[in-house]
Amino acid sequence: MTATLDRPEVEPTLEVVRTPAEIRRARVLGITYMLMAVGVLWFFAFGTEGSATFGLTRPTDRFADFPDLTVPSAGLAYVVAGLLAFVGTIQLIRGFGKRTNAVLAVMLTLVLFSFLAWAAAGKTLSMVGMMRGAISLGVPIALGALSGVLCERVAVINIAIEGMLLGGAFVGALVGSIWNSWLGLAAATLAGVFLAWLLAVFAIRYRVDQIIVGVVINIFVLGLTGFLAFRVTERDPNLNSATVFSPIGIPLLQDIPFIGPVLFDQNLFVYAMYIFTAALTFGLFRTRWGLRSRAVGEHPKAADTLGVNVYRMRYLNVMLGGALAGFGGAFFTLGAVGRFDDNMTAGRGFIALAAMIFGRWHPVGAVAGALLFGFADSMRIRLALVRPIPSEFLAMAPYIATIIVVAGLVGRARPPAADGQPYIKE
Repeated sequence: MTATLDRPEVEPTLEVVRTPAEIRRARVLGITYMLMAVGVLWFFAFGTEGSATFGLTRPTDRFADFPDLTVPSAGLAYVVAGLLAFVGTIQLIRGFGKRTNAVLAVMLTLVLFSFLAWAAAGKTLSMVGMMRGAISLGVPIALGALSGVLCERVAVINIAIEGMLLGGAFVGALVGSIWNSWLGLAAATLAGVFLAWLLAVFAIRYRVDQIIVGVVINIFVLGLTGFLAFRVTERDPNLNSATVFSPIGIPLLQDIPFIGPVLFDQNLFVYAMYIFTAALTFGLFRTRWGLRSRAVGEHPKAADTLGVNVYRMRYLNVMLGGALAGFGGAFFTLGAVGRFDDNMTAGRGFIALAAMIFGRWHPVGAVAGALLFGFADSMRIRLALVRPIPSEFLAMAPYIATIIVVAGLVGRARPPAADGQPYIKE
C-alpha cells in the first residue's frame, strides 16, 4: 500500500479580470500621476523659499491661541512629488482596484495643499476663513445638486437648475425687501416650485425634450429677472435691500478649534444643507417613497406594473427638487449680499449638475462635489490676497474643476437607466 499524507485543501484564488476600459483608465491615471509629480517639482519646489503658515483660528474665537500650522513650502512639494511618483508607479503596474477613486482624491488633496503652501510661502493664509468660505459658497451648488438628484432619480433631467436658482434669488430679494427675509425665503422656494412645475408639465405630460425645456426655462428666467431688475429694483432701491440672515453659532460646537467656526458658526442655509442632505439620503434609501422613486428612474414600466403611479412620482420629485433649488437661490440674496444683481448665479446651476454627476446621483456624493467646487471658488478669493496670481487664472478654478469632473477623470458614472426618457402608459 502506498501511504498518503493528508494535505490541506487549497482554495482556488479568483483572479480579478479588468475590462479594457479599466486598464486604459489605470494607465491614464498612472501617467497623470507622473506628470503631476513633475509639475509639483517644477512649479512648487524649485526656487521656492520660506514656510507657509496656515491660520486655524480667528482672533474672535474662544481658543484664539490655538497654534497655527507651519510647513516648509519646498519640502512639502518634494514629499508630495515623491508620493505621486510612487502611486503612479503602482497604478501602472497593478492599479488600486476599487480604491482607485479614494487614492485619486487623496493625491489631489495633497497637490492642492502643496499649491497652497507655495502660494503662501513666507506669508500667513487663513485656512479657517478659506474653509468657511468654501462651505458658504458651496451651499447653493449643493442645494442645486440635491435638486438634480431628486429629479434624475425619477428619470427627469433638470437642466433648469440655473433658472430656478436665479428665479429664487430675485424673488427672495424682492419679497424680502418689501416684507421680511423669512417671507422672502418662502417666496423664493415657491418660485422654484413654480418653475419646476413648468418643467414637469412640458417634460412629463407633453413629453417635450427635457434638455430643450430646461434650456428654455433658463433663458426665460434670465431675461425676465434682468428686465424686472432694470424696470423695478433699479428705479426703487428700497425694493432691492433685503436683510441678510446672520450666522448662528451652535453652543459648545462652535468653540471647537478650526472645526467649530467652519461647520457650526454659519447661517441657516448651511444648516439647512446638512438637514436636507441627511433627510434625502435617508428618504431615498430607507423609505417606501425612495424605493418607488428609484424604481421609477430605473424601470418605470415595471414600477407601473407593481402599482406605482409613475407620473405622480415624477411630478412630486421634480417639484420637490424645484423647492430645493429655489431655496438655494435665496442664498445669493438673503444669505450673502442682500440684493439682486443681473445673472448673479453665474452658472452655478450647471456646476450643480457636474457635482451631481461627481456624486453619482447620491445626495452625500453630490454635496461633497459641491463643496469641492465651493472650495475652488473660496481659494480663488483668498489667494488673490496673498500672491499676485492673475485674477483670470484664479477665476477659472471652479470651472476647470467642473471640466475635470465631466471629462470622467473620477471614473464613469452611470445615471438611472431611464434618465431623460418620457414614459407612455400603455
